[in-house]
Amino acid sequence: MSTTISLGSSVRSEWIKFRSVRSTLWGLITLVILTIGIGVLVSFAVRGHWSHASFRDRITFDPVNTSLSGTLFAQFAVGVIGALFVSNEYANKTIRTSLSAMPRRMTFAFGKITVLVVSLFLITEAVCIIAFLAGQSVLSGVTPTGSLGNASDLRAVLSAGVYLTLLSLLGLALGLILRHTSWAISVFVSLLLILPLLVFLLPSNWQNDVSKYLPANLGQSMTSTTVAAHSFAPWTAMIILVVYVAGLLTAGLMLLVSRDV
Repeated sequence: MSTTISLGSSVRSEWIKFRSVRSTLWGLITLVILTIGIGVLVSFAVRGHWSHASFRDRITFDPVNTSLSGTLFAQFAVGVIGALFVSNEYANKTIRTSLSAMPRRMTFAFGKITVLVVSLFLITEAVCIIAFLAGQSVLSGVTPTGSLGNASDLRAVLSAGVYLTLLSLLGLALGLILRHTSWAISVFVSLLLILPLLVFLLPSNWQNDVSKYLPANLGQSMTSTTVAAHSFAPWTAMIILVVYVAGLLTAGLMLLVSRDV
């Protein structure tokens, strides 16, 4: 009973921190603007150039992925939100106070994880649905369009929210491990941007085998309505990304418990 009460207290405490920190607000605003705004802009661009599109481009066109183009940029916003949620306390030297108020470190961490997952999941799902509907409205009458009534389209849209939520947890895990905002953000960005460039330098016969395991490519597989060549199926990609996040979170939790603050 006391453990349940402690977890509830931790969740309430972390919720207050989450909604009262200015960086969280700006991160969420950035998330909304990037996801919806860029999705709409890309949809307008596709609409404007559709008459000049090649036959190959027309038959491979994915209207859902087009309207979700903003997630390619929003993924950095959610990673920063996750990293800051824990690294800010180390930077501001308030982590000792937090752990004094909640000495059970695992309970403290699970409070953060619960608040981040619930908040980001609800927000990203809503934003991705809005981005999808806005994008399809722009494309309507000119290009093929998607529908939430279609199972594969609905799965792709909802998976976009899951992908962004998982990346926020990845950022939080890096914050727990590195305890430094700039380091956590740098590693997060490197995983999404620098690592694919390094893979590109590998021999061509290795690139396809390795690149499909990269976090960004897993996200692409999750949010696509079809399975591209040299890519995982959507559910397989999601499971692999969950394993990545779970592994880093486990490492972060173990370090939180074993290290001095």
